[in-house]
Amino acid sequence: MQIILEKISKKFNYEWIFQNVDYTFRSGQAYAILGANGSGKSTLMQIVGGNLLATSGSIKHIEGTKEISNELFYRHVSISAPYLEVIEEFTLPEILKFHCKFKPFRNNLTDSQIIEITGLTKVRNKQIRYFSSGMKQRVKLTLAIMSDTRLVLLDEPSSNLDKQGVEWYQQLVGSNLADRIFIVCSNSQGHEYSFCSHQLQIGDFKK
Repeated sequence: MQIILEKISKKFNYEWIFQNVDYTFRSGQAYAILGANGSGKSTLMQIVGGNLLATSGSIKHIEGTKEISNELFYRHVSISAPYLEVIEEFTLPEILKFHCKFKPFRNNLTDSQIIEITGLTKVRNKQIRYFSSGMKQRVKLTLAIMSDTRLVLLDEPSSNLDKQGVEWYQQLVGSNLADRIFIVCSNSQGHEYSFCSHQLQIGDFKK
């Protein structure tokens, strides 16, 4: 897969958040979008994922030799972000079954195998509302990374994770990088994007 940005610009009200982003994302590569809070990182990531429209410029999502339509691209994308919440009335098995109706898991993994990956087996029957913030973050990251998608978007992925949680996150990403595009938004916490071989500084696209 390739995602090709050509002169992508975004304006909110009368202010340009960034301008003229020319960039190509390719499968098998991991990218970090870096900048301070409020600089436009998440906005650019959402445009790449098809959740927001750019003010100007064009974006192409290409699989092989064919372009994927905007209407169908959502099938290829999974995302974890602070502004997206899981349904707290569900237990862990319930949220997995619900999620799987829209995005199946990689390698035909079963719900039990996915629960093992989260490291939350002991609380599998509790409603997610009773999870700690770090446990909820593990759920969100697992749903995004283990979905059978070609593009994985992670916005501030280490939010609420302790040291053990960060190590778990790094291992989970490391074992699921192949043949996919990973994009991480970070405000410069190096452990969030240490696996990324490419970096975009959002400040380079401001005037």
